[in-house]
Amino acid sequence: MTVLVYEDFATGRHREASLIRHALGSAHDEELVAGLAGGIGFMYFVFEYEGRTPIPTIVAQAHPEPWVQVALGRLGVPYDATRAMKPRWGRVRAALDEGQPAFCVVDRSSLPWHESDPAAEMTGADPYTVVIAGYDGDDLLIDDGAESPHRIDREEFGAAWTAHRKGRHQLIVPTGPPEGEPDVAGAIASTVTHLTGPVLGNHFDVNFGFTGMERFAAQLRDRTTGKGWERRFGGSPEAFRAGTGRLYACLEEEWTAPGATRPLYADFLDLVGHPEAAGLFRESARHWSDLAALARDADAEADAEGRGALFDACAEHVDRCLEREGQAVKALQK
Repeated sequence: MTVLVYEDFATGRHREASLIRHALGSAHDEELVAGLAGGIGFMYFVFEYEGRTPIPTIVAQAHPEPWVQVALGRLGVPYDATRAMKPRWGRVRAALDEGQPAFCVVDRSSLPWHESDPAAEMTGADPYTVVIAGYDGDDLLIDDGAESPHRIDREEFGAAWTAHRKGRHQLIVPTGPPEGEPDVAGAIASTVTHLTGPVLGNHFDVNFGFTGMERFAAQLRDRTTGKGWERRFGGSPEAFRAGTGRLYACLEEEWTAPGATRPLYADFLDLVGHPEAAGLFRESARHWSDLAALARDADAEADAEGRGALFDACAEHVDRCLEREGQAVKALQK
């Protein structure tokens, strides 16, 4: 017997917001779900491992709070969140039989439909949420952005569920309809805090929000120290392609919606009555997308002068984003 909780699949503009929307029966706009989850943010790190090209990473969406719990909480949707030593298959099946989807955090690289994706291994340590939307015998039907659910054997999915240590066997099940009105004010206040800081309350805060943008622009312009993009990514065409390729992916494809999530968030702000800030974030979004396009189309064979001109142009776009988003935050605080 096949049990399928919902039939609305495929990602809209943002993968996690779409998962939540599907799970709630598409009762809410994707823009509202994304905005209530916090919408945008900014985190910039360059991860360095011995013997490997550095890995620049930007997270342009709200981070590090989990989207599912935050969005459900601000929507007023009650939910059951549990952790266990091993997969609770009985709880999963009981939820599905009651028409309730099950959110799980997994190791992305362990899912067979991501095996050929080189980014999956790189981001395997990051929490990756999927939804168990149904079952057919011992096969599970997984919502993960495709136009129809992925079919996977329960034990194979269990291995991916176990492999993500920080989210091991976490299970989130919405248990009822929304109670009260969405917490729009709380969501906007959280977004402002994530841009202006502090975010974590420790020395890593320099990598988040507006200070993270400043750090990113400074390292793009840096020609002399080991922290600069010229030293990190200018040593070979392969290193250059790795750096610029990641830059494009982070702003347009991974852990984001296109335009560093800013257009989606601007639509949320229009929806809840903040048109001035919405317009400023749309202007910022154009600069983020222009920066991403520069990175995508960059000439890997360029000489030091050409690389420097590219990195300077990217830094200029970051400056413009920082300026407009600062103005947008002030508009939201009025």
